[in-house]
Amino acid sequence: MTGTLDIAKRGEPMPDMTFSDSSGKTLRLADLKGTPVLVNLWATWCGPCVLEMPMLDSLEDKYPGKLRVVTVNQDMEGAAKVAPFFANHHFKHLQPWLDPENKLSFKYNTGLLPTTVLYDASGKEVWRMVGAHDWSGARTDAMLADTVGTK
Repeated sequence: MTGTLDIAKRGEPMPDMTFSDSSGKTLRLADLKGTPVLVNLWATWCGPCVLEMPMLDSLEDKYPGKLRVVTVNQDMEGAAKVAPFFANHHFKHLQPWLDPENKLSFKYNTGLLPTTVLYDASGKEVWRMVGAHDWSGARTDAMLADTVGTK
């Protein structure tokens, strides 16, 4: 898992986009200000994305109340693919947010999944990881330290 850390967009505001799950529940990214947020773009057909999901789920346990992890699915089939995936994996924290038109992927414009973007508590981008990453390792702790207040 050798993603590339990119700080070129540091300071840009979190996109004001709304996503839904298969039941119609909605999530507006801009409403998440107040706590650092890690937004992950993924798809069920993306092997590295699938490998990252359990690690991303564990981050909220590791940083309780200090980090929110939001996974936004990019499968064009939406709930038809995502609902069975979530039913099989029993994640503790992750929710099946859908973006079947890939609006967030076009906004981030990295051309690669997974793409994960960290926003600070004020909703400003800190960095993005383009490609797969080991979210359970010491490098992750170091990358998150300043933003989630663990230093």
